[in-house]
Amino acid sequence: MRVKPVASRDNPGYKQLVKLAGSSQARKREGLSLLDGAHLVAAYLERIGPPALLAVSESGSTNPEVMELIGRAGCETLRLPDNLFGAVSQVEHSAGVLAAVPTPHPELPVRLTGDCLLVEHLQDPGNLGSLLRSAAAAGVDQVLLSPQTVYAWSPKVLRAGQGAHFALTIYEGVDLADALPRLAAPLYATSSHAEISVFEADLTQPVAWLFGNEGAGVSAMMLERAHLQVGIPMPGATESINVAAAAAVCMFEAVRQRAGKHNRGRT
Repeated sequence: MRVKPVASRDNPGYKQLVKLAGSSQARKREGLSLLDGAHLVAAYLERIGPPALLAVSESGSTNPEVMELIGRAGCETLRLPDNLFGAVSQVEHSAGVLAAVPTPHPELPVRLTGDCLLVEHLQDPGNLGSLLRSAAAAGVDQVLLSPQTVYAWSPKVLRAGQGAHFALTIYEGVDLADALPRLAAPLYATSSHAEISVFEADLTQPVAWLFGNEGAGVSAMMLERAHLQVGIPMPGATESINVAAAAAVCMFEAVRQRAGKHNRGRT
């Protein structure tokens, strides 16, 4: 473990962190993402391994949790004065630790088997992060994002995902229509005009879920390609729910049905 004190803004490692924190173009150009906070760094270390660079604040370096992360990371660590660390951290009341990590760019396979998630034109970082978190929790580990969808590795999406990214294979910039022949599972889309409830659909086998933009929903072209359109019953006073909440309802209904099928098979 090597902790390097840095006091100057001219330090090359610090200047790199400033660029990464301030520019999505810089993050994409350098192929790096910033993980801000102890939870994200810990999740990365657990599932992926050492980051490219670790940085801690002077006050954070006295925190036992942060010190434990430094020991586990086993990579070069910059210890920054609190004012310099605050210039690169975007988290209020940060624990004082962040990491620069390689951004994955997996190649879309010829055949996508098992459950997967297709996301069309989703714009809000919080919505996408929450959706990824639900997918990881429900065991849906493949996610295809259209070119118009918000960048999955932006700091806001990463914070909302709370480490879900590292349990998923995320394909960005995918032409969803062109990807449909690669799906082994049927394509199910949510629609307010659907005649069948998601609770009535048979979800005991793998499903490719399709969710759309916050306001417009799934495009008409993609809806036409879906094998089944399902709705979510809403007996309350609202006509719609957040797309991340809708996705969670659908994916966990599949979890419920499959758990019931498994339990019936054991009796």
